Amino acid sequence: MTNTIADIEESDVILVTGSNTTENHPVISSFVKRAVTRRGAKLIVVDPRRIKLVDFAEKWLRPNLGTDVAWLNGLMHVIIKEGLYDQSFVENRTEGFEEVKAMVEKFTPEHVSTITGIPVKDIIDTARLYAGAKAASLLYCMGITQHVTGTDNVKTLANLAMLCGNLGIRGGGVNPLRGQNNVQGACDMGGLPNVFSGYQPVTDPAAISKMEKAWSTTGLSNKPGLTVTEMLPKAYAGELRAMYIIGENPMMSDADLNHAEKCFSHLDFMVVQDIFMTETAAIADVVLPSCCFAEKDGTFSNTERRVQRVRKAVEPPGSAWEDWKITAEIASRMGVDMGFENAESVFTELASVTPSYGGITWARIEKEGLHWPCPSTEHPGTPILHTETFPIGKGKFSVIDYIPPAEIADEEYPLYLTTGRVLYHYHSGSMTRRVDGLNDRSPEGFVEISIADAEKYNFKDGDRVKVASRRGEIELLLSVSDKAVDGTVFIPFHFAEAAVNRLTNAALDPTSKIPEFKVCAVKISNAA
Repeated sequence: MTNTIADIEESDVILVTGSNTTENHPVISSFVKRAVTRRGAKLIVVDPRRIKLVDFAEKWLRPNLGTDVAWLNGLMHVIIKEGLYDQSFVENRTEGFEEVKAMVEKFTPEHVSTITGIPVKDIIDTARLYAGAKAASLLYCMGITQHVTGTDNVKTLANLAMLCGNLGIRGGGVNPLRGQNNVQGACDMGGLPNVFSGYQPVTDPAAISKMEKAWSTTGLSNKPGLTVTEMLPKAYAGELRAMYIIGENPMMSDADLNHAEKCFSHLDFMVVQDIFMTETAAIADVVLPSCCFAEKDGTFSNTERRVQRVRKAVEPPGSAWEDWKITAEIASRMGVDMGFENAESVFTELASVTPSYGGITWARIEKEGLHWPCPSTEHPGTPILHTETFPIGKGKFSVIDYIPPAEIADEEYPLYLTTGRVLYHYHSGSMTRRVDGLNDRSPEGFVEISIADAEKYNFKDGDRVKVASRRGEIELLLSVSDKAVDGTVFIPFHFAEAAVNRLTNAALDPTSKIPEFKVCAVKISNAA
């Protein structure tokens, strides 16, 4: 997030897209609702489903799946054509505007409507509403990123924010809502194949030299590693022979699960380190039991870049260890003494080699977290990014054309499938599905279908149906709902017995290597 969560209440206009905020981020959704009900902010929701936030929205756009670049370029077309953009910001703080202006010329409201299904008037009205705000915030989640064009979608959102001068100001920003509680922290710590901590490229000789000195070693590789989605095909081909999986359940969360299962079966050796015997741990050669968040000390870096203390509240069960201790012990048995005594000593080292964390100490976040970048111990932290300049100087507009989804509905598979979460469960359900009360509220998977489509295909609410794609099939209950849009069905991904990722498409965004979880073609039939 370029801005803070609290900043949402400072917005005049809030545009939420690709985020069922009330169910995925219920606390953040309360900030959105307060901004609307108490401060009179105008809310724009762009989502095919009638999510709860629609009840608070001034405008609701219901695009066809996978058409985000088209409607965003359409908004920019109107804003530029009507001279509503922030000319001072564009001239003084950005470059590449003329190229983007030329690109979006063809994205007239009429043309965009044919692609997205959004009425022409709604495109024009929404563009005027967003551009007319003194401060407008963009909130998005995995409904934007989990596409073959996910990177393009995010860049186009950034284009829109820069066009209207909504970066570096209170109440503005481009604000991704992270999918889990420490995803931001994992990325910050180098949990990506091409960077060290703090997003220092592994190809940078200076970064390599610094890390070698800190770790008393030589010969660190300058070659980027593999993403998960690149590892699995190599496992299938026998080029990657062992995997060590920490706190992840890819046997539920990976796309095209039937193929992923085959990839894992080709490994010679697999280790899983987790707090429960997940679907992935069940097929591992070795399982290392680790502590959950409440059983250890450490930090979380949340979606607004705030680094916060986590304190041990209870003792871990059985032989579970803290994650850092497991890693350090393995290193020790391989001949390397990492020298850590506790979580604080780990944090002290990471701050010493990570510029954006350089000024954050255990003592400074004893009572309240700090936002990175915080380069020195005198620095107050940075709640709002890009207030005066961008890290690269001027912000670069990206010229992005519309590309359709990787898989299109056809006669054999006439419906589109999109996936997501429900309020009562979390990700692959490894924690929440062990809670009786939550299972009472949401006991099993379902496929949500529109009233018109239920009539068209002769289904009734509560029918047990079979949903199939080109990759697999699952059986689950049918839920006829006014949330659904005609032609598209929705299935939550928490339920192992009806794992929706047996259906999803593993086609990848070429930049981020994230699969297109949010769009694929399916058919529905009555279960035998």
